[in-house]
Amino acid sequence: MISEEYLAHEFAKIVDRMHPRLGKLLQSCYVKVVEFSVKRLKKRFYYITIYCPDNLIPELQSEKSLLKDIAENMGLVDVSCLNASKLLRDPLSQLKQENPHLWMELYWIATHFK
Repeated sequence: MISEEYLAHEFAKIVDRMHPRLGKLLQSCYVKVVEFSVKRLKKRFYYITIYCPDNLIPELQSEKSLLKDIAENMGLVDVSCLNASKLLRDPLSQLKQENPHLWMELYWIATHFK
């Protein structure tokens, strides 16, 4: 089976080749493939999550249909864009304790690409 990290990397590479301006925006983001399981149906679905700084959310949301088309052609279900800055500031978030590597990546994105 293809790893989730490889799929995320390939997604970013395809976006960069097909839409260079959008690919340049993705270089300022953290792209991750997330698994969603439906136990009742015994199925797994995969989708792309793009964690990005505040200032890139409107641009990525306006191009979401392009991103979704690319994801669907790769066999992924959907694309979601999350604000990394808000996620880091959330006082109830347990992300730092549960996934410190992801927290560090998001912290770098949120502070470096303002």
